[in-house]
Amino acid sequence: MNKEDIVIDYLKSHGIAFDVYHHPEGKTIEEAKRWWHDDGSVHCKNLFFRNHKGNRHYLVCFHCDHDLDIHDLEHRLKESLVSQGLPSCGKLSFASPERMMRYLGLEPGSVSPFGLINDTANHVHLFLDDNLRQASTLSFHPNDCRGTVVIALADFIRYLSIVGNSYEFLRLY
Repeated sequence: MNKEDIVIDYLKSHGIAFDVYHHPEGKTIEEAKRWWHDDGSVHCKNLFFRNHKGNRHYLVCFHCDHDLDIHDLEHRLKESLVSQGLPSCGKLSFASPERMMRYLGLEPGSVSPFGLINDTANHVHLFLDDNLRQASTLSFHPNDCRGTVVIALADFIRYLSIVGNSYEFLRLY
C-alpha cells in the first residue's frame, strides 16, 4: 500500500469524510498552487521542526500564503508550552529528512498532518495556526505531493482526536 492509500484507508476506516484529487507533483507551495483546485479550502503549509536537543519534534500548520519568522515562532511556541507546564522548545531548527522519515514516515515535500498516522508513539506535537479555525475546509497532501485531500475542519479535528497526537491552536501571525 502506498502512502496515499494508507491515509485514504485510515480516514475511511474511521468514517471521516473527505475528498481527494490527484495532480502532478508539487513539492513546494509554489509548485502545488498550479494544481490546486479552487474549492474554497484553505491550503496549508506544513513545517517540521526539532528542538535544540533533538528530543522533541513539532509539526506546524498554517495558511499557505503566509510565511513565518522562525524566531517569532520559537517565542510563540515557548510561551504556549511553558504556560501548559511543558518543557520549552528552546531553539528550533528544521528537522532533517531522516527525522522526518523516523517520526512521520514522510519525505521532504510531502509533509502533512496525515503523517501523524505513522507516529504511533505520538511523539510529535502539532501546532495549528488559530486562523485555520475560520476555515470550513482545509487541504493537505495525503502524504504524497501528487494529491490533495480536502477535509472539513470538524472532520479534521475528529481525525486529530483519533490519531492521538497532542495538538493545539495558536496564533502564529
